Amino acid sequence: MAAPPPRLLRYSVKLLFLSEEQLLEGLHLSHPSQKALQLEVQPREDDADMTVTDADGVCVFKCLVNKDTEYCRVGKESVLITLGYTSALLQFRSHSEYSMFSNALKNCRNQKKEHSVFNQRTEEASAAQYFQVAVHCITILSEFYGCLSQQQNMMQDFVRTATYHRAILQNHIDFQDKVVLDVGCGSGILSFFAVQAGARKVYAVEASAVAKYAEILVRSNNLGDKINVLSGKIEEISLPENVDVIISEPMGYMLFNERMLESYLHSKKWLKSNGMMFPTFSDIHLAPFSDEQLYMEHYSRANFWYQQCFYGVNLSSLRNAAVDEYFRQPIVDTFDIRILMARTVKYTVNFIEAEEEDLHRVEIPFVFQMMQSGLIHGLAFWFDVAFVGSLVTVWLSTAPTEPLTHWYQVRCLLQTPLFAKEGETLSGKVLFVANKRQSYDIQIIAVVDETGFKSGNVLDLKNPFFRYA
Repeated sequence: MAAPPPRLLRYSVKLLFLSEEQLLEGLHLSHPSQKALQLEVQPREDDADMTVTDADGVCVFKCLVNKDTEYCRVGKESVLITLGYTSALLQFRSHSEYSMFSNALKNCRNQKKEHSVFNQRTEEASAAQYFQVAVHCITILSEFYGCLSQQQNMMQDFVRTATYHRAILQNHIDFQDKVVLDVGCGSGILSFFAVQAGARKVYAVEASAVAKYAEILVRSNNLGDKINVLSGKIEEISLPENVDVIISEPMGYMLFNERMLESYLHSKKWLKSNGMMFPTFSDIHLAPFSDEQLYMEHYSRANFWYQQCFYGVNLSSLRNAAVDEYFRQPIVDTFDIRILMARTVKYTVNFIEAEEEDLHRVEIPFVFQMMQSGLIHGLAFWFDVAFVGSLVTVWLSTAPTEPLTHWYQVRCLLQTPLFAKEGETLSGKVLFVANKRQSYDIQIIAVVDETGFKSGNVLDLKNPFFRYA
């Protein structure tokens, strides 16, 4: 039997409209109109209709409230609802009436939270850290500065930014008069590129607090009619229409880290059947390497725990645990390609065809024909992405033979090096298993087929060792 629809809620309120300039300038605001108005709230499964009418029944304010609506309490009896660049201040007759209204709104906004694809796959603590969720105004300001520094780091990556600009502008016919979705827009730089290429409308979706800065850039560049910044996760927001092109920069270290590729694939629910994706597909490359210095350097990091008299305390019983922990760290740095001992193996992810579930468990089998003799200390990884447009295909590469990017390359050490001779084969697999910390656990198994010598490792991609500094 279907549940009865939620009942209509009515409150007596006073109403004041505020411009963004008034809020930003901190003007002394007059009290809401002394005329009592009637607020009607019609809750539904995941949103609510709000209508304010005067004594004659004339509607003076109407809006739809859902999980993406921005609002906050003001004092004990008022709520400030922000819609675009205008805000409405509603003052209730009492704190108890405000509380009833607030609870009704929370129920609507939280109704489907547990069903969100993002929330199902992500720990709350990890999401808070990743998106820098802020509660208080002072915290928000400090988080903003952090976000800007992160955006600057990525925007100043010339290879990254220039390649995206070239891919979009050189395929301008794919954007001319089209509707574009920018997933994880950050500062909105890719949205601006899309407009430069002739896009009619761009929906820029950003889950972190930097969305506010994207809005400021849109306004200051007079593109409010072209770019609509939507604050929220792509798994949870709604768009008013389907899109022709999806653009995004969803790649993390070792391609998969941060699990934003899944959000990128999820966004295809808004893509038209003949739509395009920029980037279109990605290749992750891996190859065995020999680097005695790196191996010993990494091993010696645990020597601290070899001390038998650290302020009178014997630490040596923890050295093996420290070695295990350090070897679980993928190493982010760059290297000379001469350390590579075989031709690379390539694994392709086609973003047009792949589903989110395909990235929950990624298994990459490999067989390497050794091109030189020596000790194999681990496997090196990097990735390329391709932007396949109607006019040209543009590549962004993080290979060690190409100019350095902020992704660098990643190396995973074997716990025990393997010796192989030139002409022998090294076979095995790399297994990426997604976890709820927005990253992956990595398992490597490798064997020299001719001798049967075997080694491997289990690594935590969430906790890499940054060696490039």
